[in-house]
Amino acid sequence: MKRALAAFASALALFAAQPAAAAPAPARDVLEGEVVYHIFQRSFRDSNGDGHGDLEGVRQSLPYLEKLGVTAILMTPLYQGRTYHNYFATDFEGIDPRYGTRADLQRLIADAHAKGIKVFLDMEFQYLAEGHPWWTAAMADRTSPYNDWMLWDDRAAGIAEEGPFGLREIRHFNRDTHGVTTVAMKHPDVRAYFDRYLAGWIDPNGDGQFDDGVDGFRLDHMMDDLDSKGLLTSLFEDFWNPALAKLRAKNPDLAFLAEQWDWRYGEDYLARADVSAVFAFPIHDAIRKFDAAALAQAITRTGEVTPAGKTQMIFAENHDVSRIASDPGISPERLRTAAALMFLLRGTPIVYYGQELGMRGAYDAGYTTDERDIPMREAFKWSATDAAPGQALWYKRPGERYWDQRYARDHDGVSVAEQEANPASLLNHYRKLASLRAAHPALARGTQRVLEASAGMLAVERTFEGERLVIVANLTGAPAEVPALAGDGPDLLSGERKALRPWQTALYRPAR
Repeated sequence: MKRALAAFASALALFAAQPAAAAPAPARDVLEGEVVYHIFQRSFRDSNGDGHGDLEGVRQSLPYLEKLGVTAILMTPLYQGRTYHNYFATDFEGIDPRYGTRADLQRLIADAHAKGIKVFLDMEFQYLAEGHPWWTAAMADRTSPYNDWMLWDDRAAGIAEEGPFGLREIRHFNRDTHGVTTVAMKHPDVRAYFDRYLAGWIDPNGDGQFDDGVDGFRLDHMMDDLDSKGLLTSLFEDFWNPALAKLRAKNPDLAFLAEQWDWRYGEDYLARADVSAVFAFPIHDAIRKFDAAALAQAITRTGEVTPAGKTQMIFAENHDVSRIASDPGISPERLRTAAALMFLLRGTPIVYYGQELGMRGAYDAGYTTDERDIPMREAFKWSATDAAPGQALWYKRPGERYWDQRYARDHDGVSVAEQEANPASLLNHYRKLASLRAAHPALARGTQRVLEASAGMLAVERTFEGERLVIVANLTGAPAEVPALAGDGPDLLSGERKALRPWQTALYRPAR
């Protein structure tokens, strides 16, 4: 017994002498500190005079984006399709020739990376369009292996499974109609194809270096049970998680931005699909309503469901919703507050092209084709007139509402040329917000807490390593006194300390 006790004591002493196991490294947010610019590139900048925005146009715009404070760009799909937005591919390989070539993309990536700007691509490969090589091969030969790469409603009769939203055909801007179907995402050959496909975008020459590849992907219409039909279930576990893990094994710095199908908080995506970020739709909804109580609730809940190392994309508009500048009751001060909330709240701000100019545009329910969305995707205004070089007026079609009643007009003040030199312009407000975010770690990396405030007021505290900032938004139609919690210093946005105007947002650095 004594020997046993002595042995136990010796083992205990040896255990105590061992160094403590290192704590696991905290999860890393690969989007921390980023400011993302969402480009609908067909409408952004035309470099060759054909009316279509292109990759060279984006490359030529990098100095503008750098001055805006952008650190990453997100482009809509580049692959070939018959729609103007390029969702529903007719071929996943290659690039729509109206946008350019792979060489054009490589030049864009090289120049963007030289400026410290990342490049993200939008991807949707859950569906494909009639004319895609897989569909063509399957229709031509029932013994083709491509029959198993897509789903069928009646394989023997050659009736493909419908695409999203119950669609079998798509009528679109190009005045033709084509079929759309669903990819058999769980088929082993399909999974292997997309593993190779995505790897080719992040490392085009296969040398294990990623300076020439894209830095991440937006995953459009991502679902665990695709279209809630019970045909493709457990996709998080069987498709997305393995695919993302293989890409991260190659490049751990990749970012994956998931568009959650229900436009809610996205907690399941962050946990089970292991994406880097989802889109903060509840915060977006509350921003658009300028509702302090709804914002406080959305901010708090978003923080609760977002794990360490993950983030939410904070936005006011995107290519699927009407422009905020066309909302009822909008005003210059409300536009400035929407921008401030995007940049000052916890998360990763993502600016939709032209938002920083106050571009207008609203969904047109009078169209049954994708033409209904053109008003939200009008040409970015580099100059005061449509006739100036660079304007991407691919949708110019006299007789159609989206052209005859377009929102952008010559000399309307909504252009880079008209706002560039005006210190009080919306464009320069966005530049200042990006600069403040870059200068204050509490904004880019800090914790966040909603503070008590009077009705119609939003107060949010941001802290990081001794820096404490307080965001105060007056979301009422009346002036409001600066609350005591803001401390004694001036508003870092305006440089003033006075009563907050209706719909004004301020940022204070109170003394502890």
